Amino acid sequence: MGFEELLEQVGGFGPFQLRNVALLALPRVLLPLHFLLPIFLAAVPAHRCALPGAPANFSHQDAWLEAHLPREPDGTLSSCLRFAYPQALLNTTLGEGQSRGELEDEPATVTCSQGWEYDRSEFSSTIATEWDLVCEQKGLNKAASTFFFTGVLVGAVAFGYLSDRFGRRRLLLVAYVSTLVLGLASAASVSYVMFAITRTLTGSALAGFTIIVMPLELEWLDVEHRTVAGVLSSTFWTGGVMLLALVGYLIRDWRWLLLAVTLPCAPGILSLWWVPESARWLLTQGGVEEAHRYLLHCARLNGRPVGEDNLSQEAVSKVAARERVVRRPSYLDLFRTQQLRHISLCCMVVWFGVNFSYYGLSLDVSGLGLNIYQTQLLFGMVELPSKLLVYLSVSHAGRHLTQAGTLLGTSLALGTRLLMSSDMKSWSTALAVIGKAFSEAAFTTAYLFTSELYPTVLRQTGMGLTALVGRLGGSLAPLAALLDGVWLSLPKLVYGGIALLAACTALLLPETRQAQLPETIQDVERKRAPTSLQEEEMPMKQVQN
Repeated sequence: MGFEELLEQVGGFGPFQLRNVALLALPRVLLPLHFLLPIFLAAVPAHRCALPGAPANFSHQDAWLEAHLPREPDGTLSSCLRFAYPQALLNTTLGEGQSRGELEDEPATVTCSQGWEYDRSEFSSTIATEWDLVCEQKGLNKAASTFFFTGVLVGAVAFGYLSDRFGRRRLLLVAYVSTLVLGLASAASVSYVMFAITRTLTGSALAGFTIIVMPLELEWLDVEHRTVAGVLSSTFWTGGVMLLALVGYLIRDWRWLLLAVTLPCAPGILSLWWVPESARWLLTQGGVEEAHRYLLHCARLNGRPVGEDNLSQEAVSKVAARERVVRRPSYLDLFRTQQLRHISLCCMVVWFGVNFSYYGLSLDVSGLGLNIYQTQLLFGMVELPSKLLVYLSVSHAGRHLTQAGTLLGTSLALGTRLLMSSDMKSWSTALAVIGKAFSEAAFTTAYLFTSELYPTVLRQTGMGLTALVGRLGGSLAPLAALLDGVWLSLPKLVYGGIALLAACTALLLPETRQAQLPETIQDVERKRAPTSLQEEEMPMKQVQN
């Protein structure tokens, strides 16, 4: 008897599993609130050099501003330069028919030594206005997102390993508490350095949500309902994306905004009282008594007539003896055998492409003909039909074809936008929305697909590795946007090219549709070569008859 048979006895999908999905909905909502927060937190409003005696009405561009600020090639007043000497009196000295160029060379300009004035009609405060992260310092504004995703990258490694060693539920508590404390510290930052450090550590804490939640749900589900439950739970992410548009619209100060998306961790900590530990994981660690208790509780909530007589602790002990891990998992174990090595390398490429293209699209909400709140809401709404696309596709076409197809759709949408001229803004907006839908579908598929590829003894470790590489893509995505200084369309070309590479790599992964979750490394390797590995001794497991 294996765990799938135990799960069939107690019910693989019912009130117990639905309650589990509901309790784990909060982390799903919190993730986009933090991951996409730079859209509002680091927004750069219109700005110009601070000028003594400037008009009170910022938007009023009169002759006084013309005399102090040069114009950019596109005709707008410069945001980063001012004239060394006001040009107001120059026009009065020009004779008829004379041009300024005939009297003097191009007027000298200097940087904004006295700081900047910001248009506060849309944002009362952002980190850009707080610490003047504009012009020569605009790279630090983009770097704030990179620091955050670097933290997520490091946290993914730590939480992946530790949750395989110490349990999913315990590390989820660590993630909640750490996010709450570090989020409050970020909101109270008194300098950019303090903000960068606390946001990086917050990213590390939030990585626990990305690594733990999906496997903790899937490990209590039977084969038939994994897809629907996985897609259902991913809709909470979409809810968070749309909620961010509302919260950002209502709260225009970055400190209060950060506080608003952090405080929900407090009720999340309380909700862990009802979240069950993974019985699959407990059996691999020899936790027979606790696993038996959870299984009986599952049967009771699901209305199954299973008691101590039908499901004895001795029967669970036999399953545990078969599943028990003799040696603790490590990241090297993901590369020790041929099939796991193949899976890990391909998943690393896929996750990098998924994250890089998703955050490249999500964090760029400018130039679409809508304000920042409308764009964010639209990007959230378009994710809902993408969930339906994923559900239908993974159920009928399979996981790896869906993964490849959604990444290809993202790449084509980005590539086609490069062909759009500047006067075809409506078409460019439509393609951006389509690309966002495909990239979200690719993200949803990646979580479901990767969780099914790795065995229980290495599932969290494998998710940690792929999430690490994925967050590397997420951390580089904001910096890739700076390539527009080389060529305006270069960021879109890079995002689309990486997505295309990931789509091709996804085709090399094995299909998992209607397959049982592998419990051991042997289970993964037998799918490759059922006969050749019968006598092979695995480094991670000892099968006891």
